[in-house]
Amino acid sequence: MTKKTYVKTLAGAMALVFAGGAAQADELVIATTGGLMRNTLEEYFYLPFQEASGTEVIPFDIEVPDQWARAEGMMRTGNVEFDIVTATGPDLVDKADILVDIPCADLPNVAEYALPGACTTKGVARTTGGMVLTYNTDAYEGDQPSTWADFWDTETYPGPRGLPDTGDRDWWLPVVALLADGVAKEDLFPLDLDRAYAKLDEIRPEIAVWWKTGNQVQQIMRDDEVVMTMAYSGRALKVVQDGNPFAMAWDGAIRDTGYFAVLKDSPNPEAAMEFIDFFYGDADGHPGFISDVGYATSSTIGLRQLPEEEQKLYATYPDNYELLVDPDFAWIGENRDELRDRWTNWLLQ
Repeated sequence: MTKKTYVKTLAGAMALVFAGGAAQADELVIATTGGLMRNTLEEYFYLPFQEASGTEVIPFDIEVPDQWARAEGMMRTGNVEFDIVTATGPDLVDKADILVDIPCADLPNVAEYALPGACTTKGVARTTGGMVLTYNTDAYEGDQPSTWADFWDTETYPGPRGLPDTGDRDWWLPVVALLADGVAKEDLFPLDLDRAYAKLDEIRPEIAVWWKTGNQVQQIMRDDEVVMTMAYSGRALKVVQDGNPFAMAWDGAIRDTGYFAVLKDSPNPEAAMEFIDFFYGDADGHPGFISDVGYATSSTIGLRQLPEEEQKLYATYPDNYELLVDPDFAWIGENRDELRDRWTNWLLQ
């Protein structure tokens, strides 16, 4: 079956899923961040899907917070312009009421190729990385650090550290503190914040840099300001690939996934599901996309096309994927105010 025939066949199946909706349009609007992500998605997936399906993909460049503000405004006016939006794990909980349910079992490529947990009720994983322990391999002779307990072990592994003061650090750091204190990753949630902050008190004097951006964490690694840091895996990967003496330790890395989600009352939900399924089954696009953006897709046909040694640098490599922390976003969402207040008060002490 050709790609075009397959997409049209899936269109019929999706028409049944969305029975009663508007007739299928010939446009699909996808909201995502601009720059590298938009350009690579367009090259490796938007244009091939457009050719296979006849549906024109219209990228809409927008940062995620602005996207949600705009989407909620669309819901109030009843004029929904986006079909697919970009979501984080917490977004799938916080914005569930404006997102359609994903018919995972009715998307054949998703059903066949998605990694465990990649297709959820409200979103399908696009790219997956990790908030990962990254360390300077020249800093230590013999055993290298491999866990968050090693990050806290300043006697065995001395030297300045870095941690984030950005993004979701209000739950990232309690998570890794508990891991360092011996909590198994499957027992992390609900988070014991008193225990976590007692552990954070121990490492605080060793933190030389509280970094705020992806660019900054790369720079402190390149400039040898730290021997260890938590880092976005895609940012750390670029530092490694540029020849700097750093490596990533995946044990206890926090799974960091960007999702495709579909807005309720979107103009073309059928095409949105077709595109998501095409993304999972379009084997040709994955290797170049993964290499260009520095993050792996969650389709099993993607990463395995790269050389074995290169696969090991990504979160979805099987040996890495099983080590990742799978966050409980429902609990995080329910306790977000407490998490933020606790973090803010601790950092200001």
